[in-house]
Amino acid sequence: MSDTHKSFRGPLSGLRILELASIGPGPYCAMLLSDLGAEVVRIDRAGGNGWPNPILDRGRAVLEVDIRSEEGRSLCLNASDKADVIIEGFRPGVMERLGLGPAVLLERNPRLIYARMTGWGQEGPLAKVAGHDINYIALTGALAAIGLKDRPPVPPLNLVGDFGGGALFLALGIVAALWERDRSGLGQVVDAAIVDGVASMMAMFNGLPPGPGTSVERGQNLLSGAAPFYRCYTCADGKDVAVGPLEPHFYAILLERMGAPSDLGRAQNDSKQWETQAADLAVLFATKSRADWCALLEGTDACFAPVLTLDEAPLHPQICARGTYIERDGLMHPAPAPRFSRTPASIGDSGDGRRILETWGISHPPASM
Repeated sequence: MSDTHKSFRGPLSGLRILELASIGPGPYCAMLLSDLGAEVVRIDRAGGNGWPNPILDRGRAVLEVDIRSEEGRSLCLNASDKADVIIEGFRPGVMERLGLGPAVLLERNPRLIYARMTGWGQEGPLAKVAGHDINYIALTGALAAIGLKDRPPVPPLNLVGDFGGGALFLALGIVAALWERDRSGLGQVVDAAIVDGVASMMAMFNGLPPGPGTSVERGQNLLSGAAPFYRCYTCADGKDVAVGPLEPHFYAILLERMGAPSDLGRAQNDSKQWETQAADLAVLFATKSRADWCALLEGTDACFAPVLTLDEAPLHPQICARGTYIERDGLMHPAPAPRFSRTPASIGDSGDGRRILETWGISHPPASM
């Protein structure tokens, strides 16, 4: 990590984070905090975590250490003494068995924020069993609402569980605990479970009054693609577009510019007609290419967008104008988010964990590491 980046790089500049390697939400949380200026040292097993990712793994220093060894445990203890935050994603009880649990580390460093990332949580009948994103979102009611009617649910990549309900809630918990530490002077444990985070994300759907279009039955909620005015359509060239004019005046703009029958707008909230209306719109969208529809609808209040691939997205004028992607080392990286007016964030350099720990005052890591 360069001296420039160390001295000032975003609103979390000066924050020290010790990350114990894991997969999915833990690394993504560490990436987010690194982007915002934190100095992250990852303690990794020999050969890495099995999911090498030059984008997700950006902006931190790495040191390969066997934390099960006495030397590795000693290094982790010393590093956590100097850290503001530790991030770990092991099953409940593993860190305690290694002698690196929160009781031990907080006694040594009372200001430490001990951030724990799990799927099921630290307690309960499933706490110590294996699982992945699809299992966690299945248990919260989220997965049951995603997909088409009369078909099995469709996993939305691992965006909802790992990254939404997991990493983002872990990051929020860390920042909240740091804010509280400024007043109390004390650290604490942040227990972030994906099932908790996803349940929180379902708050809007739990709170909606039951009725046509608000049901979370698969294929019935207007936000799940049931409504003709909130779904994707295939164009003449086989490419897709997305429309979402929920408000009647926006829907009227879409229909008018498409040359669609105006009576579709008058029956917008009649869910019994949705499938028929969607079929009519599908026929109409299939008459032009995606580029033709973009020329006709983009830049209007029709709530329209082309469905772009990851390769196409960085080239879109809106994405370019925002600088949403940054080319680095031949890869298109997402830019740090969110953005700050006075303390702008940036992608940090990778580095050698041994050297960074020396700047923390740990000058003699075990020679065998």
